[in-house]
Amino acid sequence: MPVISRFYGILIAMYFNDHNPPHFHAKYSGYEALFAFDGRILEGSLPKRASAFVQEWIAMHQVELDENWSRAKAGEPLNDIAPLE
Repeated sequence: MPVISRFYGILIAMYFNDHNPPHFHAKYSGYEALFAFDGRILEGSLPKRASAFVQEWIAMHQVELDENWSRAKAGEPLNDIAPLE
């Protein structure tokens, strides 16, 4: 599972050939959640503050997330996405 971004102890990763809807995995301190690109948590959970950071990051990187999802579906290498600063 390629890690595409890291910030504030949160790892953001995307699987190749993963199921729809488009999403990524966010891991933080033993927690894991699947986030849709609109910010909804599809499965799992993160602490409230970590979840807010991830949602802020999503809002800044919609285009890059869509591009990486397409690349993952095509089996192409994923691009790193800038962290939340």
